[in-house]
Amino acid sequence: MSTWSIVLAAGRGRRYDPVELKQYARIGPQRVIDLSLAGASQVSDGVVLVVGADFVDDGEPLADIIVAGGAERSDSVRRGLEAVPDDCDIVVVHDGARPLASSALFEAVIEAILAGADAAVPGIAVTDTIKRVEDGRVVGTLDRDDLVAVQTPQAFRADMLRLAHEGDPQATDDAALVEDVGGIVVIVPGDPGNLKITTPRDLSLAATHMA
Repeated sequence: MSTWSIVLAAGRGRRYDPVELKQYARIGPQRVIDLSLAGASQVSDGVVLVVGADFVDDGEPLADIIVAGGAERSDSVRRGLEAVPDDCDIVVVHDGARPLASSALFEAVIEAILAGADAAVPGIAVTDTIKRVEDGRVVGTLDRDDLVAVQTPQAFRADMLRLAHEGDPQATDDAALVEDVGGIVVIVPGDPGNLKITTPRDLSLAATHMA
């Protein structure tokens, strides 16, 4: 079965730095985006890299196709999805700001699709108490036993992901869109070391993990 990956690297990441883009920051000799692309390329027949419009012509050796992203995350996924071949069976969506995702994690979500799921996402158990807040006032406490924090890479049946994006919906991750169209979404064990680079401190932590 054919597997393609979409690596999302078009965000501005204002929480990281108002000027420097986190996906192009360096962890030792490599950039964050280099590591994210390397992880995706190990399990894929092809990789679509989604970047800001100013970076489309830069070229990336580990990306087969480079396209410009959209205004929101879901818009960027759709632009990447348009570049994926029509005969692709499985699409993996990965955040370019997660440089430490292991090949085993990519393989786990793909294997879940091969086993029959429509979507597979890595999840980490929530250890902190989570409260629902409205206007600064606590209005409820959630049962953390039923909660997981999800990561990327996330894998999808290609036809289901295309269906989920019909009508140009918006969501913080694609699994939510698959849920909305009635798809079967399963959780595979996530990796606590699969850090998302959001602040400069996260970059330092990632460098420590790689040391």
